[in-house]
Amino acid sequence: MGMVKAVLEHPEDLIPLTKMMMTAEKIKRQIPPEPHWGFAYSMLQKVSRSFALVIQQLDVELRNAVCIFYLVLRALDTVEDDTSIPVDIKVPILLEFHEHIYDRDWHFSCGTNSYKVLMDKFHFISIAFSELGKSYQEAIKDVTARMGAGMAKFMFKEVETVDDYDEYCHYVAGLVGLGLSKLFRASKLENMAPDSLSNSMGLFLQKTNIIRDFLEDINEMPKSRMFWPWQIWNKYANKLEDLKYEENSVESVQCLNDMVTNALVHAEDCLKYLSNLKTHTIFRFCAIPQIMAIGTLALCYDNEKVFRGVVKMRRGLTARICDQTRSMADVYGAFYDFSSLLETKIDEKDPNAILTRKPIIEKYILMHSMVLSIVIVHY
Repeated sequence: MGMVKAVLEHPEDLIPLTKMMMTAEKIKRQIPPEPHWGFAYSMLQKVSRSFALVIQQLDVELRNAVCIFYLVLRALDTVEDDTSIPVDIKVPILLEFHEHIYDRDWHFSCGTNSYKVLMDKFHFISIAFSELGKSYQEAIKDVTARMGAGMAKFMFKEVETVDDYDEYCHYVAGLVGLGLSKLFRASKLENMAPDSLSNSMGLFLQKTNIIRDFLEDINEMPKSRMFWPWQIWNKYANKLEDLKYEENSVESVQCLNDMVTNALVHAEDCLKYLSNLKTHTIFRFCAIPQIMAIGTLALCYDNEKVFRGVVKMRRGLTARICDQTRSMADVYGAFYDFSSLLETKIDEKDPNAILTRKPIIEKYILMHSMVLSIVIVHY
């Protein structure tokens, strides 16, 4: 019923939604017959439906590598997130996880629901990993080792400063961007991107998720940890949880806008990274999540609903982004549209209004000139 109402309100979403559902059904029929690969791809759909769609549109060899890379890091993240594991047990697992992926007998029971299944049957992931090319294995091992060490470090370290925030996001997401760049190079389909751009690709997505998920995360306290940096939120509240109360809505929204402004810093690097990609399937794989991120930031900005519930794009708009993102001109157009939406919401009384507007106006100029140059070359 909800989907019918959404389509009636946005009839332009009907065809993209239909295409997305057809693609999802096609992907289900393409699950490989081997038990370990069947487990990997079915598990991918359970722990990340959105990524499953874009991953499974990659070329087969790279698709397998990215699938296993994602599941290995998801398993590592499951260990980090499970607050029932004593620290003296958790830290060694995080530090040694990159070695466990070579051990077909290793598994560790933790997490809940599909994540518990992933951990209990991790030997399937190890078997699939062993069938990847050596260069893919080395890239996955390297990033897993560095991420595990970073997670272990932040078991004893709070996110207080913006530098801490950037460092944590680097470990849990920037390294994902770096790892993907290594996998793209290993496939011989792309050149190695600069580490700074790969890192920004991850940070832009991670910071968007941290902003969007504030209420869900804060309501899980003290079980979950919060990653909004003290250096930012302390300007608006005495305690982070104070931001969720309606009587503090003015300060809460100002803090939210400060967080969004911090995330926008990475957008230009993301555009540079995307503009250097040569392979169409890799381009779409990278571009669609970045457009979703700038769109989510535009929706969250100056939006008190972030502190009342879940703010996310409607499914039809997501389907349109997946269907219509085919070239760099499409990316510039989407970034321009969402940046324009965000810019209209900037209140001059907001303490960060000038800082927020500056990167957006700069990106307007960049994107406008890039779209014009693409059109001129085309014609």
